[in-house]
Amino acid sequence: MNLKVGIFDSGIGGFTILNSLLKTREDVEVFYLADTKRIPFGNKNFKEIRLIAKEICNFFEDKNLDALLIACNTTNACALDILENTLKVPCFDLINSVSEIVEKQIIGVLATQTTVRSSFYKNAISSKKESSKIFQQECPELVWEIEKEKLNFERLNYLLDLYLKPLLNKNIQELILGCSHYPLINDLLRKKIDPNIKIIDPSAALIKKFNESFAIPKTDRYESLSYNNVKFYVTSGKDVFTKKVKLWFEINKEIRLVNLRSNV
Repeated sequence: MNLKVGIFDSGIGGFTILNSLLKTREDVEVFYLADTKRIPFGNKNFKEIRLIAKEICNFFEDKNLDALLIACNTTNACALDILENTLKVPCFDLINSVSEIVEKQIIGVLATQTTVRSSFYKNAISSKKESSKIFQQECPELVWEIEKEKLNFERLNYLLDLYLKPLLNKNIQELILGCSHYPLINDLLRKKIDPNIKIIDPSAALIKKFNESFAIPKTDRYESLSYNNVKFYVTSGKDVFTKKVKLWFEINKEIRLVNLRSNV
């Protein structure tokens, strides 16, 4: 019997969580929701994000989920309580998961505006490591660039230089990618910082917690990454999203268009 797992994001950011999940186990049926109509979430205010979270819960309500993997850091920061209290299934979130694995004292966080301003990362890490110094950097344009069908590497390099400079000036020892989109350009990031600075992808910490809670059947033999049991849903731009799935996963999948019923 497969576990029914929900994953949601405003766009393709959740692909990092989906891949981390499918690289570790096969016994899952995944419902992936991309609220493409309202991308990006990271520039919306607290109230808007909480309204969106309620509508996301409505979408997942009839899916009989065993667990929800929160692939959006901004929703994680602003509406974790809504997701947990409404769906009443285990909700695995990026920020609390990654706060448990930081090791160094001086930590940098790249994230969206709303995630940074919520201070959720700062508070979560400080509660585990009181002596840590956490420096956050807003990256208002990165999601837009990563979502493009054809990446503009000149523009991406410019933005990364701009956003990384304040953190590197603080002599950070670890860098947390506080938006699920950012690991998609990990190779670009890696080239721009000292190899001694550890880059942390929170999706790995989230999936580790999920696998600790839902043990992988011992009889399972993981052979190859498969998207056969993944269903994709979007709120707009079905054809464009189809191209992105093909670009990042090299697969052709049916994309279903849904309406979350909001004007936010």
